[in-house]
Amino acid sequence: MKNVRFLATVLLLVLCVSACSRGKVSTAAENVELVVFGAASMTETLQRIAELYTKTAPNVKLVFNFDSSGTLKTQIQEGAKCDVFISAGQLQMNQLDIAANPSVNVDKLDFVLAGTRFDFLENRVTLCVPRGNPAGISSFADLADKLVNEDILFAMGNSDVPVGQYTQRILAFFDLDERALANNGKITYGSNVKEVTTQVAEASVNCGTVYCTDAFSAGLEIVDYATAEMCGQVIYPAAVMKPSTNPEAAQAFLDYLKTNEAMAVFENVGFAAAWK
Repeated sequence: MKNVRFLATVLLLVLCVSACSRGKVSTAAENVELVVFGAASMTETLQRIAELYTKTAPNVKLVFNFDSSGTLKTQIQEGAKCDVFISAGQLQMNQLDIAANPSVNVDKLDFVLAGTRFDFLENRVTLCVPRGNPAGISSFADLADKLVNEDILFAMGNSDVPVGQYTQRILAFFDLDERALANNGKITYGSNVKEVTTQVAEASVNCGTVYCTDAFSAGLEIVDYATAEMCGQVIYPAAVMKPSTNPEAAQAFLDYLKTNEAMAVFENVGFAAAWK
């Protein structure tokens, strides 16, 4: 009888310890920190969405890192903690995706969690001018003419920045030699779209190419929109990163971004859903 009682006591203690351990794990799992890498052009919208998301998932803390997609891609490649990546261009996501064309993912990087990647948003490249439009620039065609025949200064993103890559296609569409124009002092660069936006807003340049969302946020005057023929579609892919320690919470956040509540924030500044 004593042995039975002893075994029963031991079993009870084991069950209590096990229950307590499970309780501790559950409590720890309730609080999650998600690191979201977002293209600079999403700064205002994602910060607003973070405020809304606290009501949906109060246990989730969103930590943002905003920069050019090329810089973010490099940081991820070098081991920076990142749960979710939203790029302003397909190239940077492809360079991290083992399922992408090997000619693009030349380093065979495998950072994108399979099954989580999708085309999220569509943006537009715009030609913006400072207040009052001192140079009288009216369109991309007019810009092309003035870059050749007049003394103006045009701002664009670096070649490793999606908005810069789109702009390069626009210059090529009008048969303009970017290098020659830059050497002649007619082009200045920004390391991300926010830097280009600032140059236009401060009137340190005569015009610049930025996304319509950045133009909206900064209150810039838009004189023209680039067509798909000029530079292709501006698609923002999103995905959970494979090294994420919280893949389920990361996926839940991406799912939330597709809701009507979140999309209203994006659409208010000029984004459109690319996944519908």
